[in-house]
Amino acid sequence: MRKLFSLIGASILFLAFFGCTKPSKEARLIHDFNKDWQFHLGDHPDAIQMDFDASDWRNLRLPHDWSIEGEFSEDHPTRPEGGALPAGIGWYRKTFTVPQEAANKEAANKTTWVEFDGVYRNGEVWINGQHLGKRPNGYSSFHYDLTPYLNYGDSSNIIAVKVDNSQQPNSRWYTGSGIYRNVRLVTTGKVHVAHWGSFVTTPEVSEDVAKVNFQLNLKNDGKEDQPLKVLSKIIDQENKVIASLETDSLIAANAVVLVEQDFSVQSPKLWSPDNPYMYQVQTEVYVNDQLVDNYQTPLGIRYFSFDPEEGFFLNGEYMKILGVCNHHDLGALGAAVNKRAIERRLEILKEMGANAIRTAHNPPSPELLQLCDSMGFIVQDEAFDVWKKKKVDADGHLFWDEWHKRDLEDLILRDRNHPSIMMWSIGNEIREQFDSTGLTITKELVDIVKNLDTTRPVTCALTENIPDKNYIYQSGALDLLGFNYKHKDHKNFPEWYPGEKLIATENMSALATRGQYDLPSDTTMRWPQAHDIPLETGNEDLTVSAYDQVSAYWGSTHEETWKSIKDQDFMSGLFVWTGFDYLGEPIPYPYPARSSYFGIIDLAGFPKDSYYMYQSEWTDKAMLHVFPHWNWQEGQEVDIWAYYNQADEVELFLNGESQGVKKKEGDDLHVMWRIPFEPGTLKVISRKDGKVVLEKEIHTAGEASRIEMTPDRIQLKANGKDMSFITVNILDEEGNLVPEADNVVNFEIVGEGHIAGVDNGYQASLEPFKADYRKAFHGKCLVIVETNENAGKITLKATAEGLEPSEIVLETN
Repeated sequence: MRKLFSLIGASILFLAFFGCTKPSKEARLIHDFNKDWQFHLGDHPDAIQMDFDASDWRNLRLPHDWSIEGEFSEDHPTRPEGGALPAGIGWYRKTFTVPQEAANKEAANKTTWVEFDGVYRNGEVWINGQHLGKRPNGYSSFHYDLTPYLNYGDSSNIIAVKVDNSQQPNSRWYTGSGIYRNVRLVTTGKVHVAHWGSFVTTPEVSEDVAKVNFQLNLKNDGKEDQPLKVLSKIIDQENKVIASLETDSLIAANAVVLVEQDFSVQSPKLWSPDNPYMYQVQTEVYVNDQLVDNYQTPLGIRYFSFDPEEGFFLNGEYMKILGVCNHHDLGALGAAVNKRAIERRLEILKEMGANAIRTAHNPPSPELLQLCDSMGFIVQDEAFDVWKKKKVDADGHLFWDEWHKRDLEDLILRDRNHPSIMMWSIGNEIREQFDSTGLTITKELVDIVKNLDTTRPVTCALTENIPDKNYIYQSGALDLLGFNYKHKDHKNFPEWYPGEKLIATENMSALATRGQYDLPSDTTMRWPQAHDIPLETGNEDLTVSAYDQVSAYWGSTHEETWKSIKDQDFMSGLFVWTGFDYLGEPIPYPYPARSSYFGIIDLAGFPKDSYYMYQSEWTDKAMLHVFPHWNWQEGQEVDIWAYYNQADEVELFLNGESQGVKKKEGDDLHVMWRIPFEPGTLKVISRKDGKVVLEKEIHTAGEASRIEMTPDRIQLKANGKDMSFITVNILDEEGNLVPEADNVVNFEIVGEGHIAGVDNGYQASLEPFKADYRKAFHGKCLVIVETNENAGKITLKATAEGLEPSEIVLETN
């Protein structure tokens, strides 16, 4: 057993039993603190005063991003790189009361704090006029103790938050503005588990038994020493107790004590992307036999390793990390966190075959990590996009010296119990790679991480791949070397970096607009050709071909890089830039382009065609995808691509006549036919050993006739935050998607819900996201419906001039 630091008079009793677990009562009260806030744009320094008149302020519910509600403009200081949306200063206020009986009976024995998951940025907080602090980093989570300043009974409490995102540009992508992540009010006993105070690890794991080490920091906010008892139970997914430990100790006044407990779990169910089995450690803290706190810690039992020659192993089995990078925005919802919206994105990626996420380039929301745990995604958790050297004028370098240590420590403390996280990244394309300051800063940051967690490797996303030119690499501090792009050099890495473990942290930067097909398709283009060459080609509407044939000059097409990694075991995996299009960074296009072109999936969540290349390579499920649409000029030569798997060959038919059999040769990832267009039906058949595997047809579409709405979910929760994402298709009389339809679709909603956003995936659309209408783009658009808090029905109707309308009914309970 390990030494129990600061553990006084400990007695540890192992109890192994089965049965349902539920504390007799909840000593830790966690209140959803998102409701009933008031908001106003502009600077209102008097808003910290108790008697400030906020009657004309807007009432809203958090999370909230005010930037996404604005209009696009090239003149906004965020610039198109920041989404061309407004930023500025905004204030939030919330009034709440604490019952008098709490003061009479419990206040002397309670501690209350407020937790913010993220405020972008420079979040500054006051309670009842008392300044609590300021957090510059818009991605960091933080909390403040409210206990000394609370009023009880009829006296109100006012919490005020100033959000200052006026200093621009401060990012290379869209950040959003406001209290854009969740807020909680937490009340515990004076003796309680410290904030982010638990750490669970699995130092030994086999099929027969797993050793679980559990460390718990307990805090005493009281003025007296207290005897305490800590009871921790490991609970499985069936809510059964499979192990329990009881520890006695003593905690001094105004002190923190570390309690350490070691468990054995018999026949553990191991966490993996295919089977993301989650346990939970439930802890109860007693003082004089009185329950004063209870706490839950997620636990996933797994073991993994990186090997310089053979790559990545999870639970003893070889696995390729098949990941994507994603920024934090949620398309039409902006930066405002919504768990269902994140879940939908992960579902789409899971269906594609992805098994990993890189949180580019900042601490993610807690909800993303919770979902990666439960849905089965390996995570590279990334801390910084810049260190001391800036990339844009007002980015994080401004507060690096004062805040980098705290920001990194808080990231590790907050996230280290998530089994999905298997890598810490201390930076992305850091400019200190190129001078000796990279040596010292890298060592410092790795030491910060290792002081809090030695169970995961530390990496950094590097762009300089010549060893003697990269000072971050030369520091010798990294456990895992991550490289962005450089796919042509992958084959040389074992020689250049002998004995080093390797991963491709960022790749591709391929450009595509969903549904846009430029012919011919068999030439590869770099747009622009170099950083100092302006883009002088492309379409007037700022679209780019969805054939996998265009990339940024520093990157590659999807197929180019995947070919360089798929059969090289020493490359433990890759992260594609990006899974989804994201707001901002519309490189290489100028305004009115205001979102990226790099995604495998567009901003609305509709897959581009490259999605199916990954699905054919990353999944074992039989698939066949054929494109483009079949509406062209008579006689025009059209390139037909097919992605497929689980088959030896595919055959194309046009109006019943064979156009030939194609097979993937060598390292081919698709097959292609070039045929003259004639209206009718394309049919593709895949076969294995002469037997049909799958068939797909594409029909020439007629005139737009009707609207079709398809919700991803019909049954919703009446909790004020559940969502249904509804695909809107423009169809002809036969039910075929009309590929060039651009009808304006109007939405009318009645019942227990509201429209949270609309989109169509077009990167240069200047239509607002917060609206009750949207133009179709290549025959499709999206409407997002969010529930209210009352159970009932939601009726959504879609209309467009000259088209048969559509109506759907959702139910909330």
